[in-house]
Amino acid sequence: MTDARTPLNPVYLVLFAVLLWSTGGLFIKLTSLDAFSVNLGRSLFAAIVVAVFTFKRGLGLDRITLVASLLYAVTLTSFVYATKNTTAANAIFLQYTAPVYVLVLAPFLIRESFHVRDLVTVVLCLAGMSLFFLDNSSSATAPDPFAGNIAGLISGACFGLYFIFLRHPRSHQRNPAVSVFYGNLIIVLVMIPLIAQSPPAAIGAIDLLAILFLGIFQIGIAYILFTKGVAAGVRPLDASIIGFVEPLINPLWVLLFVGERPTIWALFGGLIIIAAVAIHTIRQYARKTVPVEH
Repeated sequence: MTDARTPLNPVYLVLFAVLLWSTGGLFIKLTSLDAFSVNLGRSLFAAIVVAVFTFKRGLGLDRITLVASLLYAVTLTSFVYATKNTTAANAIFLQYTAPVYVLVLAPFLIRESFHVRDLVTVVLCLAGMSLFFLDNSSSATAPDPFAGNIAGLISGACFGLYFIFLRHPRSHQRNPAVSVFYGNLIIVLVMIPLIAQSPPAAIGAIDLLAILFLGIFQIGIAYILFTKGVAAGVRPLDASIIGFVEPLINPLWVLLFVGERPTIWALFGGLIIIAAVAIHTIRQYARKTVPVEH
């Protein structure tokens, strides 16, 4: 179904959003600034874009949304740190373990049921995650793979918790962008004093362009396109499947423009994680849409 007010099929809006998300690894790698500086600049411009496009729907804050905002802030921060220290492939694949934490923690936090198929998905993802730590060789673009991998795990865990709190029964925010806005704002407020202690010696044109792109397009515009596409009729299943384009293309951009090659273990582990999560997602939605016989 295409919204009459939307010139493009809403599926394309979701696809464009995911393609923008997939450029995160590339532009984080392109800038010579450290993780804190990238985090500050990206979140500053992202917060501005999200606020400009969604403030009319309200930016009220409650306790549940505040927790979600904090989790979102840690997700973004740890992802930037992971991408700066390990390969882009490791960072994005580890972030995509988020559904594992949803499956494990949702029964305790929001009382969702846990099934045998969930356990299979969790075991497969844990097996895939373990492969990232088999080769910790450093390189020019991945100076501290072990620390980066740990940050990637934190990013995935906080991302999973973030989704859980968005689905919490006590979360009544009408504007889903609220946690995105405040999450980025929290990052700005935390990063300013940290960077003030050791500011970057210089900010080049590439650094500035990379930060502008990351904040305005990779987070801000991408989020607006994604939510607009879903609101215009894209099914959650379709949006989820399209979303798997991000971890597959993210390392490809970095390979093409930076020359960073993921390890064979990372590729194998990433494929296990993506396949397990994708199959679980499809089966989950298929069960919800099985027609009832009369």
